[in-house]
Order: sequence, then C-alpha cells, then structure tokens
Amino acid sequence: MKRRTFIAAAATAPLAATTQLTGHASATSAGRGRSYETVARFWGAMPTGVTVSRRGRVFVNFPRWGDDVPFTVAEVRDGEPVAYPDAEVNREDPSDLAGHLQSVQSVVVDPADRLWILDTGSPLMAGSSYGGPKLVAVDLRTDRIVRKILFPPEVVPSDSYPNDVRFDLRRGAEGMAFITDSAGSNGVVVVDLATGRSWRRLAGHVSALPDDGFLPVIEGEPFMNRPADGEPTHFEVGSDGIAIGADGERLFYCPLSSRRLHSVAIDALADPDASDAEVAATVEDLGSKPMADGLESDDKGRLYGGDLEHNAIWRRKPDGTYETLAQGPDLIWVDTLSVASDHHVYAIANQLNRQAKHQEGHDLRRKPYLLVRLPIDAGPVRLR
Repeated sequence: MKRRTFIAAAATAPLAATTQLTGHASATSAGRGRSYETVARFWGAMPTGVTVSRRGRVFVNFPRWGDDVPFTVAEVRDGEPVAYPDAEVNREDPSDLAGHLQSVQSVVVDPADRLWILDTGSPLMAGSSYGGPKLVAVDLRTDRIVRKILFPPEVVPSDSYPNDVRFDLRRGAEGMAFITDSAGSNGVVVVDLATGRSWRRLAGHVSALPDDGFLPVIEGEPFMNRPADGEPTHFEVGSDGIAIGADGERLFYCPLSSRRLHSVAIDALADPDASDAEVAATVEDLGSKPMADGLESDDKGRLYGGDLEHNAIWRRKPDGTYETLAQGPDLIWVDTLSVASDHHVYAIANQLNRQAKHQEGHDLRRKPYLLVRLPIDAGPVRLR
C-alpha cells in the first residue's frame, strides 16, 4: 500500500495558540457542529488521557509506548505539561514497580475531587508484573499520593491492559472503581476502595471482545496493523471506553474494535459474590454507535465519545439517538473525554492511527497533539 503523508488534513483547520484555561482559546472548528477550542498543544510525547478537577486543574497522561516520555502524568500549567505529582514518582523504574509510575493509560478525578492514576505497569505493552498495574490516588489539596492499590495477577494477568476507570463513591464503605481491560481476556475489573480488594468480571464475554474481522476506515483508508515487514492484520482491541450512568445504575462500555455499545448493572458488578453468569445476565445490548475510543457521561444522562472514522465528537441522548457535537479535520483520533464543572467536555486528539505500527513502519503523526474543549449544558457525574 502506498504510504500517505496526511499533510493536507493537518493544515486545513487553523490552530489556536496555546492558552491557559482562564483565558479565551480561539475556535478551531472548521466542520460540522459547534465550535471547539484548543486548550493545549503537545509537542513531545503522545497523550491519551485527560481529566479536570472541580477548580479547573487539568491533568493528562502519556503512556510509554515508544515516544520519549520523561513523565507519564502531568498537570497542564500555562498551557504546558509539568510532571505530576513530581518528577521522581514519574521515573520509570523496573526495580521498583510499585514505587514508580511505569506507564499510565488514564487519569480521572473522582467525585471527591481526588486524582486517580491508572498505571498499566506495561511499558511498550510488553506485559506486566505484580506491582506495576495499580491505582494511585493523589490528594489535590496537598499534591501528595495518599493511596496505592496494587492488582494481584489473578485479577490483572500479565497480558492484561487496564485502560480507563470510573467511580461510584456511594457503594461500600469508601466507594468502588470500575476499570476496563482492553487486552488478554478483556472484561471489567472492580475495586473496593476501602479494602483494596479487586475482582474480575465479564472476562471473555462477547460484549467486551473485539468484533471478528472488524475493519474501520480512518482518514480514508482501512485501518489495520501494518508492520514494516509482514502482512497486515486486523486491529483487535477489546473493552476500552467506559462511562457510568448519572443515576449510578448502569455501567456503559465498548470494545475499541467495534461499533457496539453495551451496559451492565453496577449492582451485579459490585457484588463480589455474584457469579459470572449472574453478572452477564444483566448485560444489555444498546445497539450500534460510531467507532469510539473513550466514553464519558454527564449529569443529564447522556453519553459522549469520539467518532474515529469521521474526525468528530458525538453525544448519545437518553432516548438512544445520536448527535454530532463537533467535527473537524484536526480531531484526528479523539481518545479520552472528560466532562468538567465548567460545563465543557474536554478531549484529547492524538493521531493514534498514524503510529508507525499502523503505517508500514513510518511514523506519520504530525505534532502538535491537541487537547480541545467544547461547551455543553451539563456537568460531570458525581456519585458520592
């Protein structure tokens, strides 16, 4: 296949200068839907996750997938990423897996305004060992780590990839976390935040698995794994996007290699004594949706996601209908989304599809990677 340059799409829409959150970013939209703003531009490593605290502090993360990643978690200050909570804990250290952040895939501020860091423990997606995969909590009042939960190998095996996390602090003594696992047998990991106990659900369930033969078209060409040497193979990633309903009754999730959306009863997930069959019996097929990476929800019962095949951001209404909120040529691979207290949804656009492993060994990403936001008439889901 002839290698593409992707120059035209990157140059079509005017990009705003990097701005602080307290300032006014210029509109960057050039397509359908409402205008969106550029909050930050990243000229170094590729980001995947974003989250926003009640006071408007913005945090992002950079997994160690092969870029030069001096820190895997950062706070965006004056438009620039700064190692968070400090440089030392961000230092990759195979000799101290539990004491350092190895490769972070997601950051999420919970309903109590604590920052939770989801460490895959798997740099280069090469597999993990005990101590690497973990949830780490940071008190945003002191900027200090206050909790660390390690996942045992029977819950997060070495071939797993913990991807994204959501919280319901009303359950149990101190709340529960729900995590998608996008590799291995796929599924959802549940964590009791009071005890640190965790368990695995929906492992191998069809709703969590990539679709057989799934072949999306992104930026005009079939998207596959395309090594420099060897035949192309299908891109197969399971349960990835995750969102929690505004009433805390259902957990929404989707495989990345799919256009399907499912939900499951949180009561069933949160019961450590429920059988796999009992949990699976509560799964609902919610039909088709655009191919999306991350999912998000708001306090009005709506879901959000990126439409990877159309450079867009969509919203799903409670009645199951979809609307395009924004579309533009620079919204290339909308990854994680975060609904914030300022009534905006924030999103990372990171050009993941242009990585070398998808482009016959040629890295076609064109910096900067973007953090954008667009206004909505709702706030985040806070279950506490």
